[in-house]
Amino acid sequence: MRFRHRAAAGFATLLLPFAGLVGLASPAQAAANSNGATATYAKTQDWGTGFEGKWTVKNTGTTGLSSWTVEWDFPSGTSVTSAWDADVTSSGTHRTAKNKSWNGSLAPGASVSFGFNGAGSGSPANCKLNGGSCDGGSTPGDAAPSAPGTPTASGITNTSVKLAWSAATDDKGIKNYDVLRDGAKVATVTTTSYTDTGLTAGTDYSYTVQARDTADQTGPAGGAVAVHTTGGTTDPPPTGSKVKLGYFTEWGVYGRNYHVKNLVTSGSASKITHINYAFGNVKDGKCVVDDTYAAYDKAYTADQSVSGVADTWDQPLRGNFNQLRELKAKYPHIKVLYSFGGWTYSGGFAQAAANPAAFAASCKSVIEDPRWADVFDGIDIDWEYPNACGLTCDTSGAAAFKNLMGALRSEFGSSYLVTAAITADGSSGGKIDAADYGGASQYVDWYNVMTYDYFGAFDADGPTAPHSPLTSYAGIPTAGFNSADAIAKLKSKGVASNKLLLGIGFYGRGWTGVTQAAPGGSATGAAPGTYEAGIEDYKVLKTSCPSTGTVAGTAYAYCGKNWWSYDTPATIAGKMTWAKNQGLGGAFFWEFSGDTGNGELVSAINSGLS
Repeated sequence: MRFRHRAAAGFATLLLPFAGLVGLASPAQAAANSNGATATYAKTQDWGTGFEGKWTVKNTGTTGLSSWTVEWDFPSGTSVTSAWDADVTSSGTHRTAKNKSWNGSLAPGASVSFGFNGAGSGSPANCKLNGGSCDGGSTPGDAAPSAPGTPTASGITNTSVKLAWSAATDDKGIKNYDVLRDGAKVATVTTTSYTDTGLTAGTDYSYTVQARDTADQTGPAGGAVAVHTTGGTTDPPPTGSKVKLGYFTEWGVYGRNYHVKNLVTSGSASKITHINYAFGNVKDGKCVVDDTYAAYDKAYTADQSVSGVADTWDQPLRGNFNQLRELKAKYPHIKVLYSFGGWTYSGGFAQAAANPAAFAASCKSVIEDPRWADVFDGIDIDWEYPNACGLTCDTSGAAAFKNLMGALRSEFGSSYLVTAAITADGSSGGKIDAADYGGASQYVDWYNVMTYDYFGAFDADGPTAPHSPLTSYAGIPTAGFNSADAIAKLKSKGVASNKLLLGIGFYGRGWTGVTQAAPGGSATGAAPGTYEAGIEDYKVLKTSCPSTGTVAGTAYAYCGKNWWSYDTPATIAGKMTWAKNQGLGGAFFWEFSGDTGNGELVSAINSGLS
């Protein structure tokens, strides 16, 4: 297991429990609860044409809740444009928010919040929580039905899919089921199956089902199943002209159990433009495939495969490379680059820099191997760091990087993409000053500027600081260690703005033994992490240690003795706005598996750059 980059330098929403409680910065309000739970609303931002709000669901009863559903009505002209920490669906003016898989359970006294952005100026009304009153008052009638099982999809064609689900339960009996496609009701049936027709070939859909009892009470929707219809010659690329690039790690198929198909099921494939496959190795001055089993030999079953077809023992290409080929067949707008180097394998670049032409030729022979020549659209060089120190120290000289990139462009020509991941050390005399990034920029399509890992528990005693600060701030431990200074320095060296991509980490860095919530506190070491101390995925941190504040455009969280910093959908939105205002070419992120199962961080990048 390798972690990619080290210390390198290297929004809210709108809903209320009942009409009339909308007020910017007004406190959340709750009533006594006889049903065991309340839903309260606080409006957190208002920018005239839209707003941001937050619902908080609290278990005020004596027994645990296994799930929650908040419903409300909007007047015409007011809508939800995006949401987080809940699945929000619409039917006319009615909105339904259901818990995610990880935040539905609430012990007595516990609470959970979700948020959304809204357009318009209307206020929510007619709030219901799990079919009852949002203020905890009693509601006539029996309890609402339970959620049906997550549908299974079969018989997928260009225009249809068969869905089946396990039955919901209710004390008075189930009357029928509503089938929802992408949040909108498409059918009401009395059985536990339905065939949806009239679909578009080569298109992604999401299906959920909710039950209605004999008292006409509607229960919460069950889990969602993603469906991609067969056929179709093109899938629409993400909106806008900016690059939206994610790293896919070769080793993620093992302990992380993250595969190319996850890009489809999460919805991320339709929201990105490029993938960097990481990492190829650099040995003896040449590019080589690192883990050949994961890359082109691992067999996938039908349910694991992007195409839905199982690999056979005698097919010429399996593994990640074949899955990427299948992904590109479904999403032809995606371009894939083979990334060589990284933190662990950068030591090989010194020998490569001694004979750049031979190195470039070796890389092209790997990428144009007849078994997978159609998979890759270019090459990415991740040298950490030219003429400076990373895992090892390089002394190739300031011109080595420019010479290497020039040789790659000469070898690959204009028909391939040639890019590089580079340091974001904006300090005076730092890593950006150590190599000729300005001169090399004439050969690259863009630079992935690694604007993360500035600070972390590699400094065991702190001070605590955001690992990916967008700007400087009072008390920042090292001057120049922030995105704005790095981008400004690269521009001053002649790198065009549209050749710079802003880097986003889909993980946090944290300390333990911290006694203050604000940045700048002392620590005793690295906070525990799933795979490595001091590092944890966003998908874990968003619930295990929720954000308690922001500094320099990045979220931080203080929980117990632990202090973490990481990006959220809200901070990513701010960074994407900054990137657009700077005229940058787009953004990239490390790496897909740190995101939630529904790809909320990828969605934030796509929305923010569109």
